Amino acid sequence: MTIAAEKKLPVKLPNEPAITPQIVAEHGLASDEYERLLKIMGREPTMVELGIFSAMWSEHCSYKSSKVWLKKLPTQAPWVIQGPGENAGVIDIGDGQAAIFKMESHNHPSFIEPYQGAATGVGGILRDVFTMGARPVANLNALRFGDPKHPKTRHLVSGVVAGIGGYGNCMGIPTVGGETNFHAAYNGNILVNAMTVGIAPTDKIFYAAAAGLGNPMVYVGSKTGRDGIHGATMSSTEFNEDSESKRPTVQVGDPFVEKLLLEACLELMATDAIVAIQDMGAAGLTSSSFEMAAKGGLGLEMVLDEVPMRETGMNPYELMLSESQERMLIVLKPGREDQARRIFEKWELDFAVVGHLTDTERMVLSWHGDIVANIPIPPLVTEAPVYERPWKLTDLPAVLDASAVPPPKDWNASLLQLMSCPDLASKAWIWHQYDHLIMGNTAIRPQDGDAAVVRVPGGHKGLAMTSDCTPRYVQAHPETGGRQAVAEAWRNITATGATPLAVTDNMNFGNPQKPEIMGQFAGAIMGMAESCKALDFPVVSGNVSLYNETEGRPILPTPTIGAVGVIDDIGKTVGSRLTQGGLAIILVGETQGWLGQSIYLRELHGREEGAPPPVDLAAERRNGDFVRGQIDARRVAACHDLSDGGLLVGLAEMCIAGGTGAVVRAPAGTAAPSHAFFYGEDQARYIIATGSGDDILAAAQAAGVPAVQLGYSGGPSLVVEGLVSLALAEIKAAHEAWLPNYMNAVE
Repeated sequence: MTIAAEKKLPVKLPNEPAITPQIVAEHGLASDEYERLLKIMGREPTMVELGIFSAMWSEHCSYKSSKVWLKKLPTQAPWVIQGPGENAGVIDIGDGQAAIFKMESHNHPSFIEPYQGAATGVGGILRDVFTMGARPVANLNALRFGDPKHPKTRHLVSGVVAGIGGYGNCMGIPTVGGETNFHAAYNGNILVNAMTVGIAPTDKIFYAAAAGLGNPMVYVGSKTGRDGIHGATMSSTEFNEDSESKRPTVQVGDPFVEKLLLEACLELMATDAIVAIQDMGAAGLTSSSFEMAAKGGLGLEMVLDEVPMRETGMNPYELMLSESQERMLIVLKPGREDQARRIFEKWELDFAVVGHLTDTERMVLSWHGDIVANIPIPPLVTEAPVYERPWKLTDLPAVLDASAVPPPKDWNASLLQLMSCPDLASKAWIWHQYDHLIMGNTAIRPQDGDAAVVRVPGGHKGLAMTSDCTPRYVQAHPETGGRQAVAEAWRNITATGATPLAVTDNMNFGNPQKPEIMGQFAGAIMGMAESCKALDFPVVSGNVSLYNETEGRPILPTPTIGAVGVIDDIGKTVGSRLTQGGLAIILVGETQGWLGQSIYLRELHGREEGAPPPVDLAAERRNGDFVRGQIDARRVAACHDLSDGGLLVGLAEMCIAGGTGAVVRAPAGTAAPSHAFFYGEDQARYIIATGSGDDILAAAQAAGVPAVQLGYSGGPSLVVEGLVSLALAEIKAAHEAWLPNYMNAVE
């Protein structure tokens, strides 16, 4: 191209249709958004240009409905190196090392094609992390499926789990944690949220802002095909009865190629050849090229003929919008092309110089010598639609009187029923399909603690990580639910002995054009922001997934929280397994017996009602800091935070995980009814098993922390005096049987 290329008008492609209101609507642009496009361009766009605007202004890429609310989240702390706005968030973990992490959704693709949808979700989040220079050390996921009785649920569970395991296992990265829930609200729109954590030197972190006039832009990785075209647009609309026809918009992944790409990128990063690097994720070559140029305040001339293609007859529209996987875009220092080419060809990957940077702030695309797109870059970003949509907050439901909820007719049966219900039953069938020990650094495995802990190579530190959300709480009252999701993630990391440092979020909601849905989003953000500020737990990265509806039926609002913390001496880490007798069982935190929105209420009485448990952030901070201090003092043998199912379920989980029973009783003077005390879901609580019971109780009293001894560990059974007496073998059998039986059932 010549220097004056940016002044040339683009030509239309052969057989290019006229742009009609129908074609504009098919690209997901509202009529006023198209008018905005025309004002920016000063003319009618070509189809290539229309496709680029469509992708960049989609909800998935532009965050046009959520941006105004996301700004209310706290994002800074002394340990935050990079907050939202890059491929992933970065925090300082000491010793010249940084943890780099993010969570992202692949909901719509996974519903349409569960194996590839979930697999490419894992692949995409891995690239977000290693494009910043980190070697991934762990994956997590948060999965929400429909009613187990729904005819598609079993198929979706099978495909999603196989896809996650297949991709992560082939990459050689352990999948160490996550959560899986079932609810009829997800029947037509499952959620697949994937999270990756990596580690990099703090002085070798790579960013996406292009720099250097004339610097070459290179394409590396797999060839481009037709898979995933319009994936970002598809992920920004509701589902309907034609959703299955959208299968071609689902990307196809190859983890073996991604492993080669990871190693090649890290090898090139060990040199000083890279100026900027960006994963080709949603909207593929379009978003990666525009984001790099926009962040650097530069222009880009790109020769699309040079893009490696794996299918014949591809055109510029397809090349720019394809979401083929395992691809990166890199700005190199001048003269480093041959050095980079040798590395990528050694790893048997494609390498092509596809363009160079200019000072025009325009994107100029050529094809067989003709210019096919010529777009000003700044207004594509600055003039992108931003909506302050009408919103209506959800009223707090009436508090449910625990005494109005019947106690169990048979306490033993009630515990077995809860331990075997879909949400609380063992998920070992799932994580046994994931390699959670590869790399040899997993210190706390999926069944052993509230958060996973992975050893940081080369030292004594450990990284704790978790994903959490209780969607039924958010549905009942989004502010409380958002507050609780952050607080539970903070508790889970605290329960291992680690210090919680930062959050990545995945905001999964319905149609934001409905005021009640936008109100759910707004309320959840308000609650999350309160918790993050009170707990010094900033948000450093995240993802928003809206329009999670099918034929007008929304999912439960699900603001999934991924969180990371650090423990300086991994030898001090504790899990939740109760492995020895004679330990004092201590309950930390106040119990009022909160049954509103509880699993007990839903599973035993078929009711989803009442206000969710309130979240006292001062109590969360006080109790959590106390527990962490006791773990650091090596007084704690096992620790488990209390959430779904309350005290009795939490204690049962500890007992069957460690093979040791316990004998407990309700403390004297307990005001709550027995079923509310043992099954209530009050927040800010932990169970501690300790050989230093008197010391911990004295320390708690001195710190103003509510704490009471319930009994002792030991024996082959779980006994609640006067209420429950069950052999651990019976509880374990019920707990472990549901999911394998469900997945193996004959239709």
